[in-house]
Amino acid sequence: MRIAARPGAWITWGLLIFFMINLVGVVGAPLLNSFAVQWFDTWLPNGYTTSWYTEAWREFDLLEVLLVTFQVAVAVVVISVLVGVPTAYALARRQFPGKKLLNVLFLLPILMPPMTYGIPLATVLYKFHLAGSVTGVIVANLVPAVPFVIMTMTPFIEQIDTKIESAARMCGAKTSAIFLRILAPLLVPGILAASILVLVRTVGMFELTFLTAGPDSETLVVSLFYSVSAAGIRATQTVDAMAVIYTSSMLVLLVIALRFVNPTQLVTRLKEPS
Repeated sequence: MRIAARPGAWITWGLLIFFMINLVGVVGAPLLNSFAVQWFDTWLPNGYTTSWYTEAWREFDLLEVLLVTFQVAVAVVVISVLVGVPTAYALARRQFPGKKLLNVLFLLPILMPPMTYGIPLATVLYKFHLAGSVTGVIVANLVPAVPFVIMTMTPFIEQIDTKIESAARMCGAKTSAIFLRILAPLLVPGILAASILVLVRTVGMFELTFLTAGPDSETLVVSLFYSVSAAGIRATQTVDAMAVIYTSSMLVLLVIALRFVNPTQLVTRLKEPS
């Protein structure tokens, strides 16, 4: 059995090593180039400098771009949590006609490629003069963010024993008091997890932001795309420096998310009582 298992193990390790080599190349090449003075036909750059980051910061006006990205991300997180958590509570605790259909509708913006509904959404936002502004970018990103919070928070709420709420009602507590004083503290880990994940999705969301952003409402990922595709001649080191800034920010957000998020809690659902 050990001999028979060895070919599969060798193939697995070979594929893993091949994947890691490609990953190191894809990430390492822009990282080295962002610090390179010159890099032509050699394995390593001829020299290293940090001046490309200063030039990229000035050329692409990254301070303004980062402020817009921060505004959009924070607004999307706050609004999606305020809307999604009460909706998730209703889905977790209440039985009503059309509940399964409603769950499917909430899943659609998450499962479907953003471009499929992004173009009609952008058309509507342009019609109401919202596209091209920070408000339009926020509204567009709320379409997948709110269902994501709902789908994330519903398992967290289902894992809380309903007897806690029943005991509070027996003591005369109203629904608002139960939700704010009893459930809210218990849901803090779930709310934090959903908020961080929505933050990561919003910062990395290209399609919806690209379709609805204007010159003064570009987020970091859209600005990076324009820096690569815009006309003119510019040093590739500045573009790579901007790419490193974007990648670093996403890695920081992902590390924070994994620190507070247990992936099994996002997919585990308790069986509904019969």
